[in-house]
Amino acid sequence: MPQESLLYQEIHHQPDVLASLLTEEREHVAEIVDHIRRQGITHAVIAARGTSDNAARYAQYLFGSVNRLQVALATPSLFSIYKRPPRFGNALVIGISQSGKSPDIVSVVAEGKRQGAITVAITNTPHSDMGQAADHVINLHAGLEQSVAATKTYSTSLAAIALLSATAAGDQQMLADLQQIPGQIRQTLALSPHIAQSAERYRYMRVCVVIGRGYNYATAFELALKVKELNYVMAEPYSSADFMHGPVAVVEEAFPTIVVAPSGVMLPEMTNMIGDLKERGAEVIAISDDDQALSLARTAFRLPVTVPEWVSPLISIIPGQLFAMHLAHVRDYDIDRPRGLRKITETT
Repeated sequence: MPQESLLYQEIHHQPDVLASLLTEEREHVAEIVDHIRRQGITHAVIAARGTSDNAARYAQYLFGSVNRLQVALATPSLFSIYKRPPRFGNALVIGISQSGKSPDIVSVVAEGKRQGAITVAITNTPHSDMGQAADHVINLHAGLEQSVAATKTYSTSLAAIALLSATAAGDQQMLADLQQIPGQIRQTLALSPHIAQSAERYRYMRVCVVIGRGYNYATAFELALKVKELNYVMAEPYSSADFMHGPVAVVEEAFPTIVVAPSGVMLPEMTNMIGDLKERGAEVIAISDDDQALSLARTAFRLPVTVPEWVSPLISIIPGQLFAMHLAHVRDYDIDRPRGLRKITETT
């Protein structure tokens, strides 16, 4: 049963570990923000891989929209292999890594510090190589994560980014909204039995696409990654805009398409996308709190809460984690130890 797996337990740990992070790191993040303000940062560069890279995509949207920072994702091989690091200028350099061990990510943070940039490590292992290389460390407080597929370290990475952004903006409403998230995730976890029942329908799925946009572009990438890791399915993530520029041609009768469509500015576009996909014969799985979007889907995962769009990725990934886990269970795969993968991957 999935309930006996480490992954199930870690998915359900998320409300508690998020509450710990928001409590333990709030004052520390305020100190980091004071340092950033004194330096007059003009842009940010983020280094990450895998799940952490998907959290970085969220930061691109959040830091851009709320803090008006241009955000770039680093190319670590320029630092670790080519030895030709670009100039950071007046950047905030952030490394995101659950373990803090990957040499290529560490090299970006270390080079940032050498060039005089402010460096921040977001990690579950504060005393790791990356933590030691950075000026500041935001501890994820996720506890030991043993299942290979990362879940609680992803959501706490999102929360750390959200806390940093809201604190830098000095926005008390954002901070109040963020404090509600642990309880709202707990409500969303109640979808598990419904998602388990729905997963049986997709037992023989071999390919699918996952579509999100805006803040939930990151959700599309992370959900697709979880489906790949746990089910060995070729799951490809897209923004709704990119998907219409060519890839939509792959859609045929019963083609599985997962659409992430919580309330917000992007909802009308995503609802129209679901309608278009339905007309093309796609089998749409919708993750939404909106009645119209859900009514158009073949399989509906109704989010039990409506939250501000900027923080919705913390909620909308939960059904995706549960779906990937339950699908792996009905396929009789090892949920905690997917084939060919290790918990810590160190790339150079």
